[in-house]
Amino acid sequence: MSFDLIVIGSGPGGYVAAIRASQLGLKTAVVERSELGGICLNWGCIPTKALLKSAQVFEYIKHAGDYGINVTGSTHDFAAVVKRSRAVADGMSKGIAFLMKKNKIEVIAGTGKVLAAGKVEVTDAAGAKKTIETKNIILATGARSRELPSIKIDGKKIIGYRDAMVLPQQPKSMVVMGSGAIGCEFAYFYHAMGTKVTIVEYMPNILPVEDEDVSREMSRHFRKSGIEILTSASVESVDTAGEGCRVKVKAADGMKELTCDVVLSAVGIKTNIENLGLEQVGVKTDKDKVLVDDFYQTNIKGIYAIGDIVKGPALAHVASAEGIICVEKMAGHHPEPLNYQNIPGCTYCSPEVASVGYTEKAAKEAGYEIKVGKFPFSASGKASAAGAKEGFVKVIFDAKYGEWLGCHMVGANVTEMIAEVVVARKLETTGHEIIKSVHPHPTMSEAIMEATAQAYNECIHL
Repeated sequence: MSFDLIVIGSGPGGYVAAIRASQLGLKTAVVERSELGGICLNWGCIPTKALLKSAQVFEYIKHAGDYGINVTGSTHDFAAVVKRSRAVADGMSKGIAFLMKKNKIEVIAGTGKVLAAGKVEVTDAAGAKKTIETKNIILATGARSRELPSIKIDGKKIIGYRDAMVLPQQPKSMVVMGSGAIGCEFAYFYHAMGTKVTIVEYMPNILPVEDEDVSREMSRHFRKSGIEILTSASVESVDTAGEGCRVKVKAADGMKELTCDVVLSAVGIKTNIENLGLEQVGVKTDKDKVLVDDFYQTNIKGIYAIGDIVKGPALAHVASAEGIICVEKMAGHHPEPLNYQNIPGCTYCSPEVASVGYTEKAAKEAGYEIKVGKFPFSASGKASAAGAKEGFVKVIFDAKYGEWLGCHMVGANVTEMIAEVVVARKLETTGHEIIKSVHPHPTMSEAIMEATAQAYNECIHL
């Protein structure tokens, strides 16, 4: 048995790379030790969005009176919410199995290990090993929850994101360590379902990679809704000996002790690069990442790596793009290297957050003279009609050439709106071209045009 390509891992990097390779005529196999679709489809992007939608529906019902609709006695069934989320994930995983079959990709169940360039060892669930020959290998093994050395995840009282998706009972109180996308999404979900939530963030702002205006807006909204936030703070220890958890937090104003049922660790990810044979084969790594060139080849010819295990944003859509570029280059095509400055980031709490490019602070630090425009959704007719007036669109342009340096949004459905900015930046669109592009009325997307006009002192509705 031999192949043109073996992909180890079937997440959004691995399965997309395999499909594109098959389209390009490469005989392809995927090695997967767990579920097809990887973390994203089974324990990440997709099931979390299903949970968040349930929370959003529950909030709609609780505020139905604002829309002239009377609903009484509404409750939620936490177990049913979790069950729906798992059903959505299972359906998506079955969809990947269909795509593998459709594209004549062989799926090999087991744990993959690189023996040498051109040789992959697969160990099945029973421990049996077999060696498969291949011209090329792509490593797409993803990542898992990072653990703090002093705060070990036990799956019951101290949990990671996987545990947070399938808790048998809804906790009455929760401390969330970390306020990146994962932390904020779960904080929103559990709070909306009725859990008392406290966020502990080491940096001065929640969502620390976002523009400071976005972070402040989300902090204001979360606090207004009842989520407690401690920034410039760190969890020093968690005592799980009693019935719940006693959490010692070092804050700017001294030590605090919080009590809760569950602590969610959302302090980042750890790449899955152990036991892949990298050291034996001589594949170079640095700081938990595999080193690759612009087309994802490692220092060993014929061995490639994509996704969370290489440098760059650990995002599903990045892994997919890397996989496509990798196999197109492998097949003799001439793809462009991925522009990591034009990768959108999305957080799916409510209101949503979406951004791409430079923050205002980063643009100034890079030496740009900038024009900044900001349009609040409180001035949007569509947002008012929808009852979603929170948030804004903020745009940043280079004052000299009109280059669109960045865009930052917080509000309803902004994760759907950010693609306009990504495409515009790819096409090197200037601010004036956006102003002159007619946007439909009434829509939330008008805020992009209005914010751009505001940057150039041409805004009509402010």
